Amino acid sequence: MPKRITDFTIGDWLRLRPLTQRLKTLRYDAIDALHRRKPARRGDIAAAVSSITGRRVLITVAFEDAQAIGWQIRLVRRYVACDLHLIADNSGDDVGADAVRAACDSAGAHYLRLPASAARSSRSHGLALNWLWTNVVRPGRPTAFGFLDDDFFPTGPDDPFGALGSQDFFGVVRTAGDRWFLWAGYCLFRYAAVADKALDFQQDWFIGLDTGGANWEVLYRHADLARLRHAGMTQGPYRADVSESETYFQWYNQWLHEVGSAGRPDLEADKRAVVAALLKPHMTGT
Repeated sequence: MPKRITDFTIGDWLRLRPLTQRLKTLRYDAIDALHRRKPARRGDIAAAVSSITGRRVLITVAFEDAQAIGWQIRLVRRYVACDLHLIADNSGDDVGADAVRAACDSAGAHYLRLPASAARSSRSHGLALNWLWTNVVRPGRPTAFGFLDDDFFPTGPDDPFGALGSQDFFGVVRTAGDRWFLWAGYCLFRYAAVADKALDFQQDWFIGLDTGGANWEVLYRHADLARLRHAGMTQGPYRADVSESETYFQWYNQWLHEVGSAGRPDLEADKRAVVAALLKPHMTGT
């Protein structure tokens, strides 16, 4: 959504930003509304909806990384307290999607392929989360639900839903000025607390908020951040001889976030090998 009128500067008005941001918001909302009405490209939505009713469900948004999905499915089963883990495939490429589906079939994991979208990167991710909220979570009425990135791996026992006994949502907090939101790669919600809210997991770039930030107005601004538990984050280079500014890992408690190549595609294969070595001891017996 565009900024509040009082937030615009004289320079913004001279550049017509209140008008252009309003028009862009209307366009983004129209695209989102259309996307929410699209059917899944593969998988049984009715079965997915019925499978989550009254349960604690984690939903991973996958994107053309079958290896990561295979690892995550095994590690979530080993370490994470949840009733169901659903893989929602947002791959644009059919070959990549087929590989993700094969990894899910091999592990016996629940799989849906999400509708196609012309959007890219974080905007595509926001559309995917809104589609899942509208077509799976809301009609399924789980006890609690959470969203995960596909390169996010638990390395020890964890109950991510535990904090929801005393608060309505939990995850990794990210801030932009005096506003904040939960990172879309690890956010969990008590369904009864948000069932009647018009959740919107899109970005709100006009006020500096990434995917999930559009929930600021409807959800987060009503909560006292100082009184909430949230997942702590540390960050550092993935290898001692590589600068953190080039590419890095993030750790959220016992969860490892690979963070892709972070602008260094030439290090992607090496970084994935380091991840494989870190996770290998945790794969034993899974």
